[in-house]
Amino acid sequence: MKIAVAQITGRIGQIEANRAASRVAIEEAAAAGAGLVVLPELIVSGYTVEPDVLQGAAEPLQGGTLDLWSGLARRHGIHVAGGFCERDGDRLYNSAILVGPDGLRIHYRKLHLFDREKDVFTPGDKGLPVAETPVGRIGLCVCYDLRFVEVLRGLALAGAEIAAVPTAWVGGFDRTPRPPGTMIGQAQGAVLQANLDQIFVACASQAGTEAGTRFLGSSLVVDPFGTILAGPLDEDRPSMIVAEVDVARVRSAQERSERIRPRADRRTDVYGLRVGTECH
Repeated sequence: MKIAVAQITGRIGQIEANRAASRVAIEEAAAAGAGLVVLPELIVSGYTVEPDVLQGAAEPLQGGTLDLWSGLARRHGIHVAGGFCERDGDRLYNSAILVGPDGLRIHYRKLHLFDREKDVFTPGDKGLPVAETPVGRIGLCVCYDLRFVEVLRGLALAGAEIAAVPTAWVGGFDRTPRPPGTMIGQAQGAVLQANLDQIFVACASQAGTEAGTRFLGSSLVVDPFGTILAGPLDEDRPSMIVAEVDVARVRSAQERSERIRPRADRRTDVYGLRVGTECH
């Protein structure tokens, strides 16, 4: 199976143009043989924390974005994950969805709001769902969620084999966004957690500069051993990467030898992780 990560940039408030760009990316990924394509965070509205812009760009779950992506997923027989600004009553959410040929599979709302996102979005309330699909068991999280190790560990313990991560990576968390000769901190974290949690991680970021926001690009796909399969992409330009994955490697990563079994070796008599009502 192939995973495509589309590093495209949403133009602020240009909803139809951004949807059109997502359509092109999805169709290019399908033509490349991808079974799953991951789009960035807030790709439909463009990434912003300006309340007036987001109010104008927000849409209900059952809206134009779900219709478009579901239709493309059905037409091409693929799965699509990506982010949009959701309106539910008088609340806005930084949301992501996973759709497949049979429609909506996951509706996720970003749990951890970054910086000024706290001023406009409501924290997520959908937990950490995982969907069984023909291309593997898939979970979703969004951008800053990766900075909380419980998120990917929770998805992995819930059975996810692939974490699809829409992002719009910017600076502000690490003292320096990219230490000399290294990847940005966000990409380093994805690599480390893929290895420690034995899960594929596919991150799709925005790139370049839009309305004064500088994005860090660096989209990538990592396997459950922490091996980078594709990327990280440049900071400044839109692009797409396609990685061939074998979900059987998740099991191999969990049992690396007869005596090295990181999933089975957990000391659940000493510690555990509670996700919703489930304790692991």
